Amino acid sequence: MSHQSKLELGPLPQMLGYALRRAQIAVFEDFGASFKPLNLRPALFSVLTLIKHNPGCKQSDAAEALGIMQPNFVALMDELERRDLARRTPAKGDRRSHALELTEDGVALLHSARDSIVHHEARVTTSLTPAEAALLYELLARVERSLGSLDSE
Repeated sequence: MSHQSKLELGPLPQMLGYALRRAQIAVFEDFGASFKPLNLRPALFSVLTLIKHNPGCKQSDAAEALGIMQPNFVALMDELERRDLARRTPAKGDRRSHALELTEDGVALLHSARDSIVHHEARVTTSLTPAEAALLYELLARVERSLGSLDSE
């Protein structure tokens, strides 16, 4: 959905944060429409995907890897457990931590989402060549790394 305005935006379109936010809104709107039948939001999809690829990972490590604050991650896991898509079990060697795993329903939901994510990603990158899409991902990762390195100074 394009949001064309008759108002002058000044330097906003040339500001990276503004441009990223507008792109994020467009991507999330498409994701929401694509995944509405599955009742799956981007954050839930990310958590399920991470657990699928890291079964038994600690809840705190998953939250950190996805850049989600711990209280928000707990709420996401609460929802996934309510929906019987994932579960927390005591972590081996550290009963104060939770290990995460998908349930059969969680595995099935990710399987059902496969075509939707492929089509969504194709729509998101439709105006880019494969090389441009790869460059965009690399440039975004470089921006994140450069700002992340500022945090450690």
